[in-house]
Amino acid sequence: MAAEVAEVSFAVESPRGPRTVTVSYRRTGSGAPLLLLHGIGHHRQAWDPVVDVLAAERDVIAVDLPGFGVSPPLPDGLAYGLPSVVPALAALCAALDVERPHVAGNSLGGLLALELGREKLVRSVTALSPAGFWTQAERRYAFATLLSMRRLASAVPVPVIERLSRSAAGRTALTSTIYARPARRAPEAVVAETLALRYATGFEQTLAAGRDVVFRDDVPGLPVTIAWGTRDRLLLRRQGVRAKRAVPEARLVRLPGCGHVPMNDDPARVARVILDTSR
Repeated sequence: MAAEVAEVSFAVESPRGPRTVTVSYRRTGSGAPLLLLHGIGHHRQAWDPVVDVLAAERDVIAVDLPGFGVSPPLPDGLAYGLPSVVPALAALCAALDVERPHVAGNSLGGLLALELGREKLVRSVTALSPAGFWTQAERRYAFATLLSMRRLASAVPVPVIERLSRSAAGRTALTSTIYARPARRAPEAVVAETLALRYATGFEQTLAAGRDVVFRDDVPGLPVTIAWGTRDRLLLRRQGVRAKRAVPEARLVRLPGCGHVPMNDDPARVARVILDTSR
């Protein structure tokens, strides 16, 4: 199946006037458009386990969010909070000639997906362990964990990361916080995502922007699924109950045996959840 890996630049309004944002993306498949949004410190390859299945029925656009993966950071004048990033994603869709795609997001990407839905910029929303439904204590725990992961990714020499990735025990040491089944992750994928976390230029500013974020608004008028892994160690699954209270018409789905980034733990189930929502 043909896949386009490219980048696109577009203008986004800021308090200081228009700014140019550049985003890297991979586009593959055919059908109704489906935008895929990863979590903080990750990259578009987080979706690789499910992309081919989704692309059999959808025009799949997996993006590196600004300041993550190989996408450049946001330009001066644009902050990393929802008021800047959501319009940037809307402008991205316009630049790609995509009108109201379906959207699926994980963690930070799930929060962005819900906000896109609230703004009626998408046709359906699938949010996998979305951020924003935490108590302050849960948020502090998650942020402290993410900072520890970032410090580890930054401190370990690349040859050591490569060596660790070649064993199940090493992959567990590097990624068990986000995967319930880290040994299943391919060694080269573990190296790439560890380095993505290490070099994420938008990490600290995104984390700072999230300190006061709590998602309380409903997302009426379109299909919404909120799915949570039963073995999520970063955003605990009880947050899904709060999400259901905030978005009462949403379908709340358990992902048995899945961690915080469930696409790798159970690709078939995650793909089915996304396709069912977008139908």
